[in-house]
Amino acid sequence: MKKLNKILTMLALITGFTACDDVLEVQNPNSQTTFDFGDTEAELQEAVIACYNRVRLEGTFARVGYTLDAVRGDEVWNSSQQWYLEYDNLNSPGTIGIGDEWPWRDNYHVVNRTNFVLSKVDEIDLSEEAYNEIRGQALFLRSLAYYHLATYYQTVPLITDYDSYSDINSLYAANNTQDEVFDQIEADFRTAMEILPSRDKGGEWAGGRATSGAAAGYLARVLMFRQKYDEAYPILRAIINGEHGQYQLMADYGDNFRESTENNAESLFEVQFLDFGTGGTDEEWTPVNISRDATQGHAVESNFASQELGSWGDLAGSPWLYNLFKAENSTDGRLDPRLYWTLVTYEDEYNNYTDIPTAAYPNGDPRSNIVYQAEITQTPLSNNAQGGISIAKFTNARNNIYASITNGLQCGVNLRLMRYSDVLLRAAECENEINGPTQVAIDYINQVRSRVALPDLQLSDFPSADHLFEQIANVERPKEFGCENGRGIDLLRWGFFYDAGRLNQITEHAYYKLDGTASTEALTAATAAASSYDSYNPGHEYFPIFQSTLNENPNLVGNSANLNADNSGDFFAKGYTVHPVVN
Repeated sequence: MKKLNKILTMLALITGFTACDDVLEVQNPNSQTTFDFGDTEAELQEAVIACYNRVRLEGTFARVGYTLDAVRGDEVWNSSQQWYLEYDNLNSPGTIGIGDEWPWRDNYHVVNRTNFVLSKVDEIDLSEEAYNEIRGQALFLRSLAYYHLATYYQTVPLITDYDSYSDINSLYAANNTQDEVFDQIEADFRTAMEILPSRDKGGEWAGGRATSGAAAGYLARVLMFRQKYDEAYPILRAIINGEHGQYQLMADYGDNFRESTENNAESLFEVQFLDFGTGGTDEEWTPVNISRDATQGHAVESNFASQELGSWGDLAGSPWLYNLFKAENSTDGRLDPRLYWTLVTYEDEYNNYTDIPTAAYPNGDPRSNIVYQAEITQTPLSNNAQGGISIAKFTNARNNIYASITNGLQCGVNLRLMRYSDVLLRAAECENEINGPTQVAIDYINQVRSRVALPDLQLSDFPSADHLFEQIANVERPKEFGCENGRGIDLLRWGFFYDAGRLNQITEHAYYKLDGTASTEALTAATAAASSYDSYNPGHEYFPIFQSTLNENPNLVGNSANLNADNSGDFFAKGYTVHPVVN
């Protein structure tokens, strides 16, 4: 009997299991994959938002992805002499994560997500407007990622097909040449420029998303990196003429660095961060973290701000940049207000500026000489041990909304990646490259100078294109964009690493002291402790590809930094030129 009962029980179980074939299967909506997502307009709109999320990672723009190019330039140095040291000195061995791996990793996350959107957008029924918006944003964000990959790592895999991730052979992609990557970037930015709405559409398009103006501005940047001035110039003029929406300089330069004036009329594109105190509590440093309670801020402030006031104190402004600001006052006799917003220095003059509107300080800023709610009587140290001038941009040093810095992904000031002033100065540069010094070029520059009440430049003061280029490259651009992402890329496109005179010049710009003071004196080889470029070797103007990445991908080879290869021959073989140093 017991044996019979066992047999009957087993038959019942078998019958029950086979009957499950007819049971309704319910899919868990919280466990979706790329195979069952992205088949509706609403889902693709969500996927586009997810792409924007990836440009807010540590390796893209929430920290090192932004600051690495600043420290590669000649107006920022590594005041901690720890983090960023190998990227300031341009001698990374290729085994350090912060620069060799993190921007690579996080930008390829952007590429992956945008490729997913682009693989789906042609498969569903969309209105022309929705199709253009979704596709245009994906193309812009993918090209933004590749622009930084190519200007950081030179030769990178170009992956544009989402199906590549499903095959091990195509997943382990080989390097493409920098020109091949730039060809793709140019094509994609051009398409995005043509199909995206302008900022004049209003709503969220005027505040946070990629627009036709943003794509046009970045297309001009890529073209100018390749010294295609004749192609970049008409695009820049189109922006100036309002063909991609209405842009203008803000009357107050400081409006480009406040939370309360984000996505303003000067901004072509900026990375969105939630205002201070409105984010969550979990710091989302890497792509694998997808916390619903993420802080939604950036850590650029933690690198730029003074260690005396709570930051890590990793980066500092150069004495060269400080003295560049001090060399020329505004027409009302006051300091160039861009000094106030770029470097945290104590200036006696600031004590007299409070509540007095002038051309240089149109709002009569009542916060002059106040840093993190405290009156200052001397320049705070960037780093307590090494010294240095603290950087104000994209921090709240001049916004005065809290008393001390909370390190990490906390700062909510949007990073303005491209401003209208860049369009004007690039237009001046293109005009000068094509036609030599002209009044047209001077007028573009004077628009930027007049915003901060600097006297107009006179055409008669610039006898050659070389002279006006010197003014643009080593006066106008560093004062307008000092300590921002982009100066290192400028040095690359101008060929400053491939000319002995230019390399000597930026070496002098990058002198710094390690004496525990916020040195503002004009330094020389005799008085400086070192220069950021003392240990520069040819090829290391780019960052090496992470050695572990090379080890894991049998199809990938090292770039010029990995191989210590001189790029000057290739630079000049393309017909690119370097302006000689002139006084």
